[in-house]
Amino acid sequence: MPRASLRRLFGAVPALILASIALSLVLATPADAQTVRGRKIHHAVEVAINQKGDPYSYGAAGPNRFDCSGLTMFSYDHAGLSLPRSAAEQYRAVRHIPKSRMHRGDLMFFHDGSGNIYHTAIFLGRHSGHVWLFHASEPGHPVQRDPLWTSSWYGATLRHRH
Repeated sequence: MPRASLRRLFGAVPALILASIALSLVLATPADAQTVRGRKIHHAVEVAINQKGDPYSYGAAGPNRFDCSGLTMFSYDHAGLSLPRSAAEQYRAVRHIPKSRMHRGDLMFFHDGSGNIYHTAIFLGRHSGHVWLFHASEPGHPVQRDPLWTSSWYGATLRHRH
């Protein structure tokens, strides 16, 4: 093959590769997006758990001190999913789901009975008849895993709709 033909052929290879990548992004399925989102949520849980033992501090959003919404904002932001700063703002920004549809990494929003959100936590799952959560709860208690203590909470998620 003449040299000029080889240059045309190999000169087109990078353009073909870029076109192929662009096409695969356009043709990505919702399942692919759900998988990526699921990995990010899993990573957010890992980030939060790595903060275990850090002290509670009202208004703190890390990296070494947290309040409840500061912990969730910090953890999800580090995983590429942004949340607003306060628990009430976070509740307004996420998709609400029934408690029965909660998965590890979903968010729990605690309310006072009149609907006012006062606390948020990360849902870890159900085990031995208990619901487990991860949170920065109050002064004097470090970031930690705890069993659920009330039924006054709402479920929410950053997962895609099914």
